[in-house]
Amino acid sequence: MPEFPTGFRWGVSTSAYQIEGAASTDGRGPSIWDAFAHSAGRIVDDSTGDVACDHYHRYAEDVALMAGLGVTAYRFSVAWPRVLPTGAGTVNPVGLDFYDRLVDELLGHGIDPVATLFHWDLPQPLEDAGGWLNRDTAHRFAEYADLMAARLGDRVKLWITLNEPFIHMSLGHGMGVHAPGRMLLFDAFPVAHHQLLGHGLAVAALRARSAAPVAIANNYSPVRVVGGSRADATAATAYEALHNRLFTDPLFGRGYPPELGFDTAVVRDGDLDVIAAPIDVLGVNYYNPTGVRAPEEGSPLPFELVPLTGYPRTAFDWPVVPDGLRELLGWLHRRYGADLPPIQITESGCAYDDAVDADGQVHDPDRIGYLDGHLRAVRAAIDDGVDVTGYFVWSLLDNWEWAEGFTKRFGLVHVDYRTQRRTPKSSYAWLREVIAAARREPVR
Repeated sequence: MPEFPTGFRWGVSTSAYQIEGAASTDGRGPSIWDAFAHSAGRIVDDSTGDVACDHYHRYAEDVALMAGLGVTAYRFSVAWPRVLPTGAGTVNPVGLDFYDRLVDELLGHGIDPVATLFHWDLPQPLEDAGGWLNRDTAHRFAEYADLMAARLGDRVKLWITLNEPFIHMSLGHGMGVHAPGRMLLFDAFPVAHHQLLGHGLAVAALRARSAAPVAIANNYSPVRVVGGSRADATAATAYEALHNRLFTDPLFGRGYPPELGFDTAVVRDGDLDVIAAPIDVLGVNYYNPTGVRAPEEGSPLPFELVPLTGYPRTAFDWPVVPDGLRELLGWLHRRYGADLPPIQITESGCAYDDAVDADGQVHDPDRIGYLDGHLRAVRAAIDDGVDVTGYFVWSLLDNWEWAEGFTKRFGLVHVDYRTQRRTPKSSYAWLREVIAAARREPVR
């Protein structure tokens, strides 16, 4: 394994709805994922996140697993409806107390708390009022950010406003396969704008109460043209603008990509200035490249997504392409230049069909290979001049994987969902050695 720079942040990531459980505990309100998961036919195995990994009650055990791994940071998300059950107004002090305890437990083990404010679990009452289609939600998000900064701002080491706003817009509001289940296609643009407006307003709110740096975590996917026609190339350009630029160009004062032809009537004077408030870190979530070609005649979209062949595949049927991460980081570096802040890889991981063997162990050599390849890709990008300062593995635990329910396992730690028994996998032991070596022999 190559060496990494001094102070490189080694972390693991999770999200509230996927691990916390305790859905009706402590005054927590309902989220859009509660409603979605309890609707028939939405989740592959008809499961819900009501219990998930029961992290709410087992957080001390999970923090001990992080300490045993040797990570220097933990990226978690706050459940908005746990602290503001209706999304605004009356605060739930018991819910806030949970995050107090979690943050203090992390600090007690020398682990930096990295708090994500929105990882897709919008309070259901805000959705009932229009959700992210409603401009008012951006302002409610800023109030929520102010609340969290007032409570945790003296201890959180990095704030992340939004997680993967592109995925939340496209799968939740464009295609209807995630909560809240809307199928708006390109009419989902207001969701993009209001998420970004909420981000910009939250940046100001966080900075008013906390000295910790502020970031956003975007999902990126290098685009590969499948086919040799001009129409295929045009389709790939459109998809790149949608997936990789829609939520990044505005952050750096470049406005929305004109190639997409969105109706931008929801954008008001001054909004783009709010969105372009400087950030301290860009979070990069990377899983795989995307194959794109021209769509069939009559398609409502200007592109068609197609599988990339010739690569190993995960249990999610995603291609394993470590060099895509190096390619992506280089693209960001070239495109945004001096405007680009330091990057942290805020998610990188893979799902495999892991099981506890007869010896009581969980052997996952494919995940070890995945992590090895992607860490080497990060080092290659650093050698190419990209300022990458951290890597967070998705995920610490096997968890409830959104529309896939409990059928996909991403964790370094296996979870028996019936007993909640945690079993570190062989990838956990491998990564522990990598981190230990890196922290013993830091380089610049």
